[in-house]
Amino acid sequence: MHRMYLGKKIKTNIYNTGVVSRALSSQTFSEKGFDITPEQYLILELLIDNDEMYQRQIAEITHKDRANVARIIKILKDKGLIEKIPQARGRKIYKIVVTEKGKKVKDEIYPTIIELRKILYANISKEDLITTFNTIQKIYENAKDKVKLQI
Repeated sequence: MHRMYLGKKIKTNIYNTGVVSRALSSQTFSEKGFDITPEQYLILELLIDNDEMYQRQIAEITHKDRANVARIIKILKDKGLIEKIPQARGRKIYKIVVTEKGKKVKDEIYPTIIELRKILYANISKEDLITTFNTIQKIYENAKDKVKLQI
């Protein structure tokens, strides 16, 4: 009984932490006048870290549905931050790559990401962060094979 109650509290805490963290990021991006959202930044950073990716790969890594990823990619493309490079004749398959402008935008925003992390991780020891990460990773691993996401 106690384990189930604690599990429910952990789930609620993880959810609430995600909501408040996203709100803080959105608020900070808005206050700083950034032309992209934290969600768009996440995909831009993912693309930079991986050089180039397919839309489906982005959806799988971020656990976002294809329509949402397509919308974000269109916005980033319209802003000149990424390019779509055709990969197959007669099919709508594209590799997504970051432009130089996209890399500059990422570099401009990155110090703010560091500031946000400092706020979120204040008064938490490195050991506690490692334990938290490992625990959340185990919860994720326990759930990921049981869920059927439509990506």
